[in-house]
Amino acid sequence: MSDLARLRPNPSLAERLEGRLGRWLAHLPGSLLLRLIREAPHVVDGRTLDPHLQVILAAQRRKVRPGLCSPTVAAGRATYHREVLAAAGTPTPVAHVHDITVDGAEGPLAARHYVPASGSTGPAPVLLFLHGGGFVIGDLNTHDEPCRLLCHYANMHVVSVAYRLAPEHPFPAAVEDSIAALRWLQQHAAALGADATRVCVGGDSAGGNLAAVASLARARDGAPPAAQLLLYPATDSTCHAPSRTTFASGYLLEVSDVVAFRRHYLGDNTDRYADPMVSPALSTDIALSPPTLITTGGFDVLRDEGMAFATALRDAGVAVIERCEAGMIHGFVHMTYVSPGARNATIAIARALSSLVDVRRPR
Repeated sequence: MSDLARLRPNPSLAERLEGRLGRWLAHLPGSLLLRLIREAPHVVDGRTLDPHLQVILAAQRRKVRPGLCSPTVAAGRATYHREVLAAAGTPTPVAHVHDITVDGAEGPLAARHYVPASGSTGPAPVLLFLHGGGFVIGDLNTHDEPCRLLCHYANMHVVSVAYRLAPEHPFPAAVEDSIAALRWLQQHAAALGADATRVCVGGDSAGGNLAAVASLARARDGAPPAAQLLLYPATDSTCHAPSRTTFASGYLLEVSDVVAFRRHYLGDNTDRYADPMVSPALSTDIALSPPTLITTGGFDVLRDEGMAFATALRDAGVAVIERCEAGMIHGFVHMTYVSPGARNATIAIARALSSLVDVRRPR
């Protein structure tokens, strides 16, 4: 990972105060918050936006906000990191957290191992987690709380990996690192105290894309993961589904951000959009995918391609649990401190993952 990706700026005083206010407002009823900002519930396609998230989006509309990787990639990374940390409250407890290294495609990668509370039923499964951020922003710190929630409520080890980021390391660096990291975890799960027969892979957004691609790559090698968790994944760069228009702006992740991320990751080579290593929905061997838990947000620009991918998996005979969190926006697993709905949705996802993986337990 580059020095820029390692940058860990502290939130400003204003950002810390905003975060504290957001956490305080999370304790108030959503209906009251909407009355305070004088807005009616926001309904699209028969779905109602989570009121706490509606308040956050209303506050963002009052700011001059650049794109997620603007005006420079370094600035985008720093802003993303500061905002996530500013909103954070008390971390969800897990038994232990260790910084480790795992094998990447071209050298060691920084990683973080979250250990669940010990149980009486033997070693717990383990999830390789690949963070989102458009292949450009995000790091171990921005995704610390989502990993803690998955570890705690799914009762499984989580190994979060800092794969190489674009534009310093464009496609296929992130893909190659994800495959290498999954291979490493499959080989070293027992040494981490986890169940080597239940090694899973997952991620959010761009990380969901990488998880789906890595799953197929390892399946082709004869070593598929036990299951995969895809949180509002990017699955098809050729997609022009309605959600790309309906939620093009004003819902955190905007189409302009998707375009910018794709440019940094893939360059100007549009032929790569249909590459199955970029768009796993276009893979001809999608039937090799492991049992899948896929989650979409009702107010997400990536909603429709995630739903289409779930359908394609089912049609190919893959066991699929599909969840559409109707009131959620893109990135809601980061908003668990400021939205009770986001927290409840993330906990439900963790428990659903536990149920999916538990059926893989050797008898």
